[in-house]
Amino acid sequence: QVQLVESGGGLVQAGDSLKLSCAASGRTWTTYNMAWFRQAPGKEREFVAAISWNREDTLYAPSVKGRFTISRDNAKNTVYLQMNSLKPEDTAVYYCAAGRSSFLVVTTVSYGFWGQGTQVTVSS
Repeated sequence: QVQLVESGGGLVQAGDSLKLSCAASGRTWTTYNMAWFRQAPGKEREFVAAISWNREDTLYAPSVKGRFTISRDNAKNTVYLQMNSLKPEDTAVYYCAAGRSSFLVVTTVSYGFWGQGTQVTVSS
């Protein structure tokens, strides 16, 4: 079992930066690939970024590539999402997820553990 708790969301202006954290617990969490998803009101949950269990691979949605950076510190049991140059369309609830696929994937069904989410609101 893996437990995930997100934090760091808030209200910011367009162009600002924000860093989300996901505190992970569970004996085997370091063997899981980790990802961030987001869900805006009235929309489906969408993939944002993922990082492999050994930090060798990362994957980003085209809409955030070059602006967002995913990282993990296994010693601190934390996964991060650094978000720069935020836009109003980045407004959503952001979720942390853990999965054990052989390679990084973008589908929600591939991740078996989820946090409760943290709200990010970007004003124009």
